[in-house]
Amino acid sequence: MDSISGLWYGLTIAFQPQNLFFCFLGCFVGTLIGVLPGIGPSGALALLLPVTFTLSPSTAIIMLAGIYYGARYGGSTTSILINIPGEAASVVTCLDGYQMARKGRGGPALGMAAFGSFIAGTISLVGLLFLAPPFSSFALQFSSPEYVSLILCGLILVSFLGSGSKLKAFMMGALGLMLGTVGTDSIDGVERFTFGVPSLMDGLGLVPVIMGLLGISEIFKNLEEDEFRSIMSGKISNLLPTLQDWKDSAWPIIRGTVLGFVIGVIPGGNTVISSTMSYAMEKKISKYPEKFGTGVIEGVAGPESANNSGPSASFIPLLSLGIPTNTTMALLLASLMIHGITPGPFLITQNPEIFWSIIASMYIGNVMLLGLNLPLIGLWVQMLKIPYAFFFPVIFLFCLLGSYSVSNTVFDVGVMIVFGIVGFLMDKFKYESTPLILAFVLGPLFEDHFRRSLVLSYGSFGIFFERPISLAFLAVAIVMLGVSIFPLLKKKMSPVQ
Repeated sequence: MDSISGLWYGLTIAFQPQNLFFCFLGCFVGTLIGVLPGIGPSGALALLLPVTFTLSPSTAIIMLAGIYYGARYGGSTTSILINIPGEAASVVTCLDGYQMARKGRGGPALGMAAFGSFIAGTISLVGLLFLAPPFSSFALQFSSPEYVSLILCGLILVSFLGSGSKLKAFMMGALGLMLGTVGTDSIDGVERFTFGVPSLMDGLGLVPVIMGLLGISEIFKNLEEDEFRSIMSGKISNLLPTLQDWKDSAWPIIRGTVLGFVIGVIPGGNTVISSTMSYAMEKKISKYPEKFGTGVIEGVAGPESANNSGPSASFIPLLSLGIPTNTTMALLLASLMIHGITPGPFLITQNPEIFWSIIASMYIGNVMLLGLNLPLIGLWVQMLKIPYAFFFPVIFLFCLLGSYSVSNTVFDVGVMIVFGIVGFLMDKFKYESTPLILAFVLGPLFEDHFRRSLVLSYGSFGIFFERPISLAFLAVAIVMLGVSIFPLLKKKMSPVQ
């Protein structure tokens, strides 16, 4: 099935009434999550993952994907109106978007953010449509050694591209791998790190762990902060950018789209990196760099385009290789696996209805989001006026119900609360959760393929270096590891002045 016929097949599934409804629901909830600062797309997916258990796999992923890219759209609203990013990737939009709003040009800033996001999302979906099938064909050459090297490379890239300390990121990755080994060994049947607790024999539940790290910790973090949100007064009008705005924004949108797409494909590449790089690039090549930060529309168009082209690109390694590139993709991977679907090179042949319906629904969702963001600006502004005290009990209730509903055990609720406290302390001491979550999700897969590789080679580690694809991934991993460690060693060995 070629890409065009596959897209047509996916549209026939995506246009089914229930799929359309859940696509719209996902886009609406995602936009709302993006508008409300503090939750973020990963936290929203962790909260709503249990809701999808009763849905068909296609419908579940369509809704979760809608939440993911919907949050990217909505995050710009708070950045522009109240100078608070709705989610991390929109932090750069605050720099010029809020200044435009203060000058009375909040409407064009919101309009350009929406149109730029729509254009970037549409172009990146074309890339997803034509690149995902070749990636799947390429992945058919993979066996266990290649998967081991790819996962190792991905985990190191996540740590390397993180915004915080590289050492702390590696520590979180190692902790995630350790947590993934808890439970009964699938080959030998030996209990590992269960400490005599029967509930740990099946391992730590993915949903309680992620809900704790992302949901409960977010509640703790926000409860200790003094809430103050100054919303721009006055009516938001003139949402349509002028011709001059379009002239100034055309190339930033194109550059941001390409940059966001490329970074989105890379394991560990995230929208925070792409939006920040887009802003830096636009400022660098601008004829008036000194005006950036004072309210220029290029500072909104470029980063927002980069922010919204990345999600589509992230689906390429997930659907083609079964490798998540970020926390949100790890949650989507978990959702597919809960429904008995294994992403990877055989997904397009064994479950074409899921593969193509996801891509088709993203085209539909992109149009829905354009309709949601512009006409409903007034509604989003009113939502921002609701005190956070009303949201936290609801979020906590969702977390409790979600963690309990997976296995119907109180133990999972306890796991969620423990990891909520852990996540809160991690944030306090500047430890990122992304390496931990990705390592926790990929750890069992890594161990399984690692042991298979050693069985195939009769215990020889040479199998990872004899195969070209595996060697290439290992080379990238070693280079990234060296680049991360060398500055630390150099700093430690340099004499104290």
